Amino acid sequence: MKQVAQEAGVSVTTVSHVVNDKQGVRIGTEARRRVLDAVERLGYRPNVLAKTLVKGGSPFIGLVADSIASTPFAGQIVHGAQEEAWRHGHILLVANTENNAEAENRAMSMMLQYNVRGILYSRWYHRGVVPPEALDETESVLVNCYDEAGHLPSVVPDEFEGGRAAAQMLLTQGHRRIAFINTMIDSPARIGRLAGYRAALEAAGIRVDPALVWDVQPDQEGGFDAGSRVLASGATGVCCHNDRVAMGLYDALRDRGATVPDDVSVVGFDNQEVIAAHLHPPLSTVSLPHYELGAAGVRALLGVEEVPGHNQLKISCPPVARASVLTI
Repeated sequence: MKQVAQEAGVSVTTVSHVVNDKQGVRIGTEARRRVLDAVERLGYRPNVLAKTLVKGGSPFIGLVADSIASTPFAGQIVHGAQEEAWRHGHILLVANTENNAEAENRAMSMMLQYNVRGILYSRWYHRGVVPPEALDETESVLVNCYDEAGHLPSVVPDEFEGGRAAAQMLLTQGHRRIAFINTMIDSPARIGRLAGYRAALEAAGIRVDPALVWDVQPDQEGGFDAGSRVLASGATGVCCHNDRVAMGLYDALRDRGATVPDDVSVVGFDNQEVIAAHLHPPLSTVSLPHYELGAAGVRALLGVEEVPGHNQLKISCPPVARASVLTI
């Protein structure tokens, strides 16, 4: 700042007023022009951290995630949070901890030293967590996870509505005998998606048949193992816990001489593009709204979007229609 003042032939105080756009200070047009020219020539940038400590505000928002690089979805949470932060004049500081508790604590400690506006705490799949104590030191919002004690606000996918949307894709096309391949891993997705499927069938006047609901490993092998049960059940449509299960079911049906959707219509969940859009035929599925989870997390942190009284903001999971559902 001293160099800018010398270059422009003004006081350091004048430079401070100009670069901080201080209102109510009388500075001549010519002096202001000389300061701005000097700033440009010298490449001067204000010390944002110093300004943050003085003013008590910060342009930074922290995001601490357990896995960004090694999962197909977490990058979209970061993308959504980053773009929403920019829209509101903030910068996102991202730490990828890979489930290392020491790295997580160090990352949050650094963010607190930078006096961040707040911290988004994200997990790569939806589940309950015990939030780290460091989150109590600043404004915090959980993203794609929730506080088991219910104290901190969270932004999570609406698993129930997603499960209902999956079943509705089949019901709308005339299917009445619809199976559900669920995961055996206890999670909000396991409970919510099944509840949504049941609600859709009941609303359509269809009795939910427990014999059409199976638990499998939530991967391609689990879907493959369910193939024989699907064909033996007489189901014309199947809702799968995720796209990987659907991919395994495709393989099992093909091995048994059946085709999708002529013999069995299939709906997935996640909209994992590398799978869903490239299966043959392309898979109708329900999208997990990772981008919107990140964006809504920033809005909740900044107070732009209200988190309901139960401390969970649920984001809708939209259906994505492709070619795996046949009208009957």
